[in-house]
Amino acid sequence: MSWARSLCVAAGAALITAAVPIHAQTTINLTAIDGYPPRALWIKEFIEFYIPEVDKRLAKDNKYKIRWNQAWGGQIVKPQGVLEGLQKGLGDIGIVTTAIYGDKMKVLSVAYATPFTTTDPMLVARTIDAMAEKFPGIKKTFASYNQVFLSAQVVLDSYQMFTKTEAKAIQDFKGMKIASAGFNLRYLAPAGAVGVAGSLNNYYNMIQTGVVDGCMLWPEAAATFKLAEVAPFMMRADIGAVNTKVVTVNADTWKRLPPEVQAVLKDVAVEYRDLLAKLSAELGASSVAAYTKAGGKVFDLSREDRAKWAQALPSLAKEWAEGLDKEGLEGSAMLKFYMDAMRAAKQPIERHWDRE
Repeated sequence: MSWARSLCVAAGAALITAAVPIHAQTTINLTAIDGYPPRALWIKEFIEFYIPEVDKRLAKDNKYKIRWNQAWGGQIVKPQGVLEGLQKGLGDIGIVTTAIYGDKMKVLSVAYATPFTTTDPMLVARTIDAMAEKFPGIKKTFASYNQVFLSAQVVLDSYQMFTKTEAKAIQDFKGMKIASAGFNLRYLAPAGAVGVAGSLNNYYNMIQTGVVDGCMLWPEAAATFKLAEVAPFMMRADIGAVNTKVVTVNADTWKRLPPEVQAVLKDVAVEYRDLLAKLSAELGASSVAAYTKAGGKVFDLSREDRAKWAQALPSLAKEWAEGLDKEGLEGSAMLKFYMDAMRAAKQPIERHWDRE
């Protein structure tokens, strides 16, 4: 074949290739919302892990690309408004803090109803997601708020007590006003304290201004939000790890998404769940060190006082389960499922809540 003929053949092939339609990449706009700031662990990891990982997976076949609009720290909603914001379509995907929603999210409060059971965030996170698959009431609850449940998150290794004045034993809390969010306010009365509703965003100011004498919090958040400056005494009581977050998607948005994109958002949400649980466990100890370096002092609640506190609590789990049973949400079955998982994992359970 002459060089001229070869040139013609090559040129013809190029024209044929150019004429074949190339699949155009589709751009999908998604607004991600939460009322907490980017320094909060779950927001930080959503920005640094979840979004890049979703983008990376979608880039493999280059069919879809997400244009993210990130609206954190009250740009669109406050922490107490994420559920409603996603319900109304103010955001497409977000992180709902279920702990602050009381009755609306009580279906997910099993870990709150069973304190002094476990300090293993990974175990709690995976058990809650397993419950969401087994018990339809969990996903139906989110569907009633026009949302699709993707995964539950545990962002704390265990609740501890942080106070202005020294507290080494249960009786030292008598008369104190302690801030916390949601269900765990019920833990305080047997310790002689008064519970005051608040959120992570305002604990520092509440303590600084004298509205409260301390708060119930986890060490990573105490270090991140510089609680040692206003509450320099920590009691390590190991009240327990609990699920406080859920990644959800507005249901109308979800219907419009291609199945491939839905699958990626769901799969990465599960990996995000495990990453947060791993980080929460790892950061627990190092955050206590950071807290003490910032001027905080740490006291350990005695094993006797811890057991005494657990036994002094009302039948929280029974109340929770029976309340859900009346609504047809299988509360007693969920409680048994959860406690069976804790026993199977040989957790240091102070009280077998489902056997009362």
